[in-house]
Amino acid sequence: MVRTIQKHWPGTGITWIIGKLEASLLGDIEGVEFIIYDKSRRFGALGDLRRTLAGRSFDVLLNMQVALRASIVSLFVRAPIRLGYDRARARDGQRFFTNHRIRAVERQHVLDSFFEFTRALGLEEKELEWDLPIPPGAREFVASSFEADSRVVAINPSASKPVRNWSVEKYAALADYAVEKHAAAVVLTGGPSATEARLAEAIEKAATSRLLNLVGKTSLKELLAVIDRASVLVAPDTGPAHMGTTVGTPVVGLYAASNPLRSGPYLSLDHTVNNYPQALSEARSVDVDAVRWGTRVRSTAAMDSITIDQVTAKLDAILG
Repeated sequence: MVRTIQKHWPGTGITWIIGKLEASLLGDIEGVEFIIYDKSRRFGALGDLRRTLAGRSFDVLLNMQVALRASIVSLFVRAPIRLGYDRARARDGQRFFTNHRIRAVERQHVLDSFFEFTRALGLEEKELEWDLPIPPGAREFVASSFEADSRVVAINPSASKPVRNWSVEKYAALADYAVEKHAAAVVLTGGPSATEARLAEAIEKAATSRLLNLVGKTSLKELLAVIDRASVLVAPDTGPAHMGTTVGTPVVGLYAASNPLRSGPYLSLDHTVNNYPQALSEARSVDVDAVRWGTRVRSTAAMDSITIDQVTAKLDAILG
């Protein structure tokens, strides 16, 4: 959405209030002023924000996150137009913090809902460009991690919720398949949490092939560079899947606990394994059209329904 504004309205100033961690990935986008909100500081962060924005005003506030924290932060932004989500999507009381709403569209991908904000301002175009800067240090990290001519398959096994994760045994079998069938170097990626580290270690132990375990060992920029270097990324419903989209790396999405038509990797939906309708039917005896958009299946059986053959078929289609 930012790239669309920059291309079609190049004279527009853009200020983005952003979290500290997210800023480490996005904070060097050219032509955008970033104001970092460190939520770990709680009330101190609100005081910092109030001082930073004191005396400033904006033409439009785009409140694109429905969390209550984001709505409270928006109170420090002076703007006559305060644009938020339509009534159905304005959760956590967001509608009380805005005075204009985007149009209501049923069953829309999250990324398309972002473009409803520019559409509400009168801009119909949609530019699918990201061009996130990757610093030389991150490129060098990747160059030192892989041989120059190697084919790389990245697996980001962990989602924020364990119920969205595939099994250790299937991840290990997939890694072995990529090595044996496609002569690929397989790398495990992920964040620094103890849960992600344990999952990666278990996959390493279960696999018969040698894997490169970078879980918790990269910055977000280094992770982006690894995904950029990869020929394909395999991931469940998790942020790195969307990082793959930004750098043009095909993503084999593993979706059963959530609906990829709402939150899947935007340019790789054809590569995504979509067992969500089946999982929803088995868990709740309903079909997709009968539940609220965004409904999740909170059962470990959902992701278990994804077979290794489904995933290797997607892998073969990309690497073949």
